[in-house]
Amino acid sequence: MFPGTGAQHARMAAGLYGREPVFTDAVDAVLDPLGRAGRAARADWLTREPAPPLDADVRAAPLLFAVDYAMGRLVESWGVRPAAYLGHSMGECVAAVLAGVFSLSDAVMLLWERVRAQRAVPPGGMLAVAAGAAELAAYLGDGVVVGAVNAPRHTVLSGPERALRAVERRLASDGRTSRRLATRTPYHSPALDPVARKTEVLLRTVGLHPPALPLYSAYLARPVRPEDALSTEFWAAQPTAPVLFRPTLERLLGDGDRMLVEAGPGRSLTVLARGHRAVRSGHSAVLSTLPARSLGPEEDRRAVRAARERLAAEGLLGGEPGHSGVLPVDLSVP
Repeated sequence: MFPGTGAQHARMAAGLYGREPVFTDAVDAVLDPLGRAGRAARADWLTREPAPPLDADVRAAPLLFAVDYAMGRLVESWGVRPAAYLGHSMGECVAAVLAGVFSLSDAVMLLWERVRAQRAVPPGGMLAVAAGAAELAAYLGDGVVVGAVNAPRHTVLSGPERALRAVERRLASDGRTSRRLATRTPYHSPALDPVARKTEVLLRTVGLHPPALPLYSAYLARPVRPEDALSTEFWAAQPTAPVLFRPTLERLLGDGDRMLVEAGPGRSLTVLARGHRAVRSGHSAVLSTLPARSLGPEEDRRAVRAARERLAAEGLLGGEPGHSGVLPVDLSVP
């Protein structure tokens, strides 16, 4: 599982850079093609006082993509053979690269062009609310929409800054718990329609392929079919469409017992998956590969060692028999 916008934090997985060759090479493969922007993002990632902060798209987008992709490559380098991929928001693009839909170079180019186009989007944000989507109908409007459905009582609202702040105040006065996500962009809302239109033009210039392995889409709440993978409209619309993570997880776990592996920073998807009845009952399991927050280089490395040991104990390394492995692409997800 690959987390999306909001999962990023300062020095996420930085303890692996320069120590894990597969991880290091994969990060460089994402950032090096971006030239000066990639070098600046890497420098901010490796420092203790990043500037601009990681809620700025010019830093958050390339670094989150790089860490997700590098963690996916690292886990697979151990001999894990995924049965399927699942991503949350941007994480779905990472999943699509590993599933063979996009080349890495095309995906990085599209990512950066989206970042550039988003500069024209009015300021906004995303708000995680401890409530079901149906409960929040009265708070919608004035550009504020449901941006993600993550769990039965975990919904993300997205919209322009002024309207979202008004909703935040109303929720507080009504006694509802909410939390702003680390982004200044109203992802998964109509505010990004202009970005989607520009992206579709770019998508017509890249090669698209059916997934070589099952790819579950959190926009469709089902596996991606060949016609979906080849659709420029499908990929272009993702910044504006709601993330249906919970329904997609339902479908994924309904299709069979799984060992879910969160390959990316934080443990937001792990927390969401632990609440699912299939995991609570023990029929499926979930494993994070990194700490919930930055605790220093050694803790990054300890978390990776522990994840590898768990996968080895389950018989999932080197093609050994065991549960089907799942590497899934916004709370720290949206």
